Amino acid sequence: MVGCDRGLCHQAVGRQDKQLNTYDWLADVPGNTDTTDLVEVQFKHTRKGYYHNVNNLDLKKGDIVAVEANPGHDIGVVTLTGRLVKLQIKKANLKSADDIKRVYRIARPVDMEKYHEAKRREHSTMIESRQIAKGLGLKMKIGDVEYQGDGNKAIFYYIADERVDFRQLIKDLAATFHVRIEMKQIGARQEAGRIGGTGPCGRELCCATWMKNFVSVGTSSARFQDISLNPQKLAGMCAKLKCCLNYEVDDYVEAGRRLPAKDITLQTQDAEYHLFKSDILAGLVSYSTDKNISANLETITAERAKQIIEMNRKGEKPLSLQEDGKRQEPKRPIDLATQENINRFDRAKKKKKKHKKPNNNGGQPQRNEHKPKDAKE
Repeated sequence: MVGCDRGLCHQAVGRQDKQLNTYDWLADVPGNTDTTDLVEVQFKHTRKGYYHNVNNLDLKKGDIVAVEANPGHDIGVVTLTGRLVKLQIKKANLKSADDIKRVYRIARPVDMEKYHEAKRREHSTMIESRQIAKGLGLKMKIGDVEYQGDGNKAIFYYIADERVDFRQLIKDLAATFHVRIEMKQIGARQEAGRIGGTGPCGRELCCATWMKNFVSVGTSSARFQDISLNPQKLAGMCAKLKCCLNYEVDDYVEAGRRLPAKDITLQTQDAEYHLFKSDILAGLVSYSTDKNISANLETITAERAKQIIEMNRKGEKPLSLQEDGKRQEPKRPIDLATQENINRFDRAKKKKKKHKKPNNNGGQPQRNEHKPKDAKE
């Protein structure tokens, strides 16, 4: 296939200026687009829609199309075609097939002129709508405004902690801007996804790049992973718990089942050991002779801990926690001041003197004899 390298097609990536970009790993498969007429179209920020290509247009990723809207038409960018669209529809949980409308045509210059004209009005509309909401005394924040491609409709995205009666607000907005008004409430996570940004990991926010549906996150996810319950560390850019806390929690839960219980003490012939900390993924547990502080800390595997627990149940006590019966030597702290001999600086000077080249007069130092200017030779 022309334009493909090592089995990867450039059409799979497409335009990268859109959020929630999906890599189409079936783009170079022959007949991929013939399996379905469904296409995925993305609009401003994170809003996506799914449409039927009833006119059998040769659509590719990155094409700008005019699609059916209520009322009129909207302008968006094709972000996915072929078999993966069916999987995305299942992921989007569309309630009925009526939500899937039609693709009219590839956008014409006239359509693009109307589109750009509508987009230029969005910022001023948002500022003015905030003033109108403030004048009505509504406890809400209008975070963004999105005009439809033909300019006949505007979507107002707002954030509110309580229920808001915005019936009068809709009347005032319609009278001011002369368009059809749609109010859409979003949460703090959706707002962060629309604004975008960089997380503490150094990468773009997940909600602004690939996440479309949000799952509730609880502090139990942090507890399973032994993460400190520090609100400043657990909160994301949206001031809510980070979505990434759910990414590895299943692995931690499964690995935690292989560890011994926290309240069980290990008994040896010389002391009792209490669980101090555990490395869940590595399967290592550290025990201390004191419940509150790290005293005589020893680290063993979870299998060895279970062996000792079984021995204690039978009334047996091993010599130590280690399998060879020897106690683990505590690691001594490294003192940088005494780690090397302080005379190392003197040795460096001596080496420089040894490598000094001899003078031309047999190693004897030269005398600088200066004759006075008035002396006769």
